[in-house]
Formats: sequence, C-alpha cells, structure tokens
Amino acid sequence: MFTIQINNREIKAKKGEMILDTLNREGISVPTLCYMKDLFPTGACRMCVVEIEGYKGLVPSCAMPVAEGMKIQTHSPKAIKARKTIIELLLADHPDDCLYCVRNGNCQLQDLAEELGVRQRRFTGKKSTYEIDASSPSILRDPAKCILCGKCVRVCEEIQGVSAIDFVERGCRTEIGTAFREGLNVSSCINCGQCILACPTGALREKSNVKEVMDALNDPKKHVVVQHAPSISVTIGEEFGIKPGKDVAGLMVAAMRRLGFDAVFDTSFTADLTIMEEATELVNRIKNGGPMPMTTSCSPGWVKFVEQFYPQLLPNVSTCKSPMQMLGAVIKSYYAEKAKIDPKDIYSVAIMPCSAKKFEAERPEMMNDMGQADIDAVLSTREFARVIKMRGLDLNNMEPDIADNPFAERSSAGKLFGATGGVAEAALRTAYKLITGENLKDPVIKELRGLDGIKEVKVQVGDLLVGVAVVSGLANARKILDQVVAGRKDLHFIEVMTCPGGCINGGGQPLTMDMEAIKARLKALYDLDRDAELRTSHDNKHIQKLYEEYLGEPNGHRSHKLLHTHYVKRDVLK
Repeated sequence: MFTIQINNREIKAKKGEMILDTLNREGISVPTLCYMKDLFPTGACRMCVVEIEGYKGLVPSCAMPVAEGMKIQTHSPKAIKARKTIIELLLADHPDDCLYCVRNGNCQLQDLAEELGVRQRRFTGKKSTYEIDASSPSILRDPAKCILCGKCVRVCEEIQGVSAIDFVERGCRTEIGTAFREGLNVSSCINCGQCILACPTGALREKSNVKEVMDALNDPKKHVVVQHAPSISVTIGEEFGIKPGKDVAGLMVAAMRRLGFDAVFDTSFTADLTIMEEATELVNRIKNGGPMPMTTSCSPGWVKFVEQFYPQLLPNVSTCKSPMQMLGAVIKSYYAEKAKIDPKDIYSVAIMPCSAKKFEAERPEMMNDMGQADIDAVLSTREFARVIKMRGLDLNNMEPDIADNPFAERSSAGKLFGATGGVAEAALRTAYKLITGENLKDPVIKELRGLDGIKEVKVQVGDLLVGVAVVSGLANARKILDQVVAGRKDLHFIEVMTCPGGCINGGGQPLTMDMEAIKARLKALYDLDRDAELRTSHDNKHIQKLYEEYLGEPNGHRSHKLLHTHYVKRDVLK
C-alpha cells in the first residue's frame, strides 16, 4: 500500500491495481461504458478519463495502474468536457426514439447524458442506417443503437466461449455483427442473452412474446396456464424496487391470478420430476455402463453449445427435457385429462430467467404427438414485470397467494435449480437414496455451493466414490469438456449452467451486473433450502402421486415418451 492524491485528498492505493479500482473502493464514481469488472481493461470508450498531474493528456482510469505520488483529478473541467463530448458524439448517430425504446429509463447512455448535462445537439449530420436483425427466436439486435462499447463481444467470447459476434469493418464503418453478416439464427449464438445484460443501450434485447400472451389472456376460448421458474421469485421483486434476494413467490402468484391466468403452476415441481428422471438415468448409466460422465440437459444454451462445439459428447448429455418442457408436456397430457380440457384449447406460458428458453420452446423436439408445442410462449423476468406494470399492478401492494395443485408442491431441492450447483446437489440427494436406500445425513453439499465458475467434489455413495463437477459460464465448460475429451475418467456427473452463477443471473433477468445483487439472489435460495421441511425430490408426495396415477416409474415407457428427448449435431457457419 502507498499514498496517492485524489481530488486533493490523500488515499491509500494498492500496488498493481488500476486507478478505477482505487476510485471504486473509495466510493468515487467515474462513468464507464466499456469497463467490465474482472476482465482485462481495454480503455476503448474513454469515458473514465481522469487528469493526472505531470501527464500531457487525459488518462483512462480503467487501464492505468496507480503509482506512488500520483495526483489525480477525477472531475476536472477538462475531464468533464471530454466525457460530455463523447456522449454528444454518440448521440449524434443514435436514433431519437427513447420514448419507444425498451431501455427507456434504464439506459446507461441516457443516464450519462443526464449526468453530464447534455441539453442540446451540438453535432449533426446524416445518420447511419442499419437493418434490425430479428431472425433469432430469442434475441433482437438493433445495430442503430449500438455504441461500439464492445461489452457484448467480450461476454460472448471471453465468458461464454462462443464468439458469435465481433467487430467488423474499420474506422467510421465499424460495427458489431455476425460471421458473413448472416442473421443470429444461423450463427453460433446459443441464445443465452448474456450480451443483453452487458449491453448499455437497447442495441440488444429479448424477442418479446408479450403480445401473444396478452392476446391469449383476452381469448375466452383459451385456457391459459402459467408456470414460473425456481429463480423468478427471488429476482422479479427488483423490478418493483424490492430488495435483491427477497422471495416474493406469493406476491407473484397473486399478480398472475389478477392478470387472468386460469391456473398457476410452479416449475420447481417439475424440477423435482427432472431429478427423479435424471438421478435414475445416472444410476442406470453407472450400473449398466452407459456413456460417462453424464451431463445435465436443463440449460438450453448449453445444449445448443454442445450440439455445435462438442457433438462427440452428445451421448453424454442426459435425455431428460428441462423442467419447463417437462411441465409443458405434463400440462397438455395429464393435466388436460384431469381437467377434461382439450389440449388444443390450452395455452401454456412459462416465465423464465433465460432468453434461450424462447429458443428451446420452438425446438421441433419439444412438440407432442399432435404437433403442438409443449410450451406456447415464454416471457423473461423483465417481460413479465412489464406485463404486471402494464395492467396497473404492483407487487408491493399484493396479498400473497399460492400456486395450484397438482403442480404446486415442491421440495427445496427443486428450488435450488435456480443456482449454479443446485441441480447437482439435488441429483446427488436422490441418487444417494436410489443407491443406498437411505437419505444423506446432511443434504447440503457445501463444495457445490457458491459462485465459482468451476467446482468439483467426490461423494461417497455406498461403495462408489462419485465424482461431480459443476460449471457455469460456457468458457468454463470448455475447460472441463476438453479434459473429458482428452480422457479424464474420474467424473460421473457434470452440471453445466450456461450463465455465470446459473439462472439467478440468466439473460432474461433484471438488467444488472451487480455482483452483490446476484449474491443476494443466491443466498435467498440457500435460505429457502435451509428452512424447508421437504428437501429431497423423491420425498415429494405429489411427485409420487404423479408416477402412481400416470407416469408409472422413472425412466419407464410413458415417462420416457413424455419427459425425454434427444439431440443431434448442429452445423454452424465456420
């Protein structure tokens, strides 16, 4: 540690850290557009420039290490003028449609224009014209709103290991695009939506299904049902000013009823169902010599990733559908029979944390025998919050309600699906029971908890030492998969979540990259598990009843037909 001077105050700085890190630690706010915490700084946007005594020009604080004796001015007239000019130049080639933009009121460019007092247009000229790319089932790309900060490119390449987009052309013609300028739908894009979370403007947003859902709710001939994923209840409150991590499941269900949904179900129920099928599949593979290690299949971005980049490992992927698709299949079969409703009259909506779920719902593998999609529409957390507000509702002014049976009761193991490591922990609880006939004395497997990108543990299950790896963020998945391809043999089960941290940080969640908010969401799920009476999927009485009345047994003929699928190699542009 040594002393530097910032805004005429003496501050302790750490050797090797960047000026911006020192500023952030001291609570001094300097605007940024391209900066991404924990990634190597580029200094590209120049918004974070500061004035340093003895230096000829302004210096990007994100890319300049501190040095002993530095005297820094963060908001000198020169620095402020430079930042304001950058914003004015960006606005000169930006569409004037803020009132219509999905990011209106939640846009970093808009916020910086306000902060820097941009009140008139100083630069004018012919604006660039671009075509909107609406080819993807999940993501809509509007290049006209792109400010070339490069965050989406870095997330896609460095965090997800996909590289579906990059800078193309040079100079004033530079833009961000796909290979050969094709649509996102034929690129290597996995639909994860992490680029949307990173984007500071409306250049990237989810493909909206709000109109279709509202039309269905207004159609008296439709029986409209809705399901909500495990992580939604601990994230949607943030859209209504509620503290991050607070579980608002009851308030959310109440809002769903007021919106007019005929039935409200909890996807955590079929997370339990997924565990019954997946754990049984794992045990069968271990006993009968199936492809190992077995990997999870509940994250659709991951499934597309392995189809594209590691097709030789497709036999290792579990054949289980995701909890969303399992519930969709059961709603249009078991529920339809019980309620005496023609499946054609059921409109099934899913509220998901994941933009890739929109892609998954449209997969041909997710159609039933009648050619109907198991899920008719998917809304992201953000979209659903907009629908609630559109109807004049507020989660802060609701009386809690509960979801409908037969798909309401869930274990806390099913709720853990919302966090990285949760699927593996839930699966091990049930696999242990299937192999030993007993429940784990302590259901918490601490080694699988937390936000680390790669976690591993060996668990003694009877006479077998089971090797488990948990991965979130697909660049991390590459590391483990490359080891498997190279011949690693000590792993039996690999959980892969597409998004860093799992569904609590999914591409459809509230627009924040605040790690403290993500940690609060994670803690909320752990607290729900800690306080629950029912903590194992196989002890869920309603799951047991579903097997007795309809499915038969896990991995049996009917359950396999309804709840399992298969995947094949997917070609992408080279």
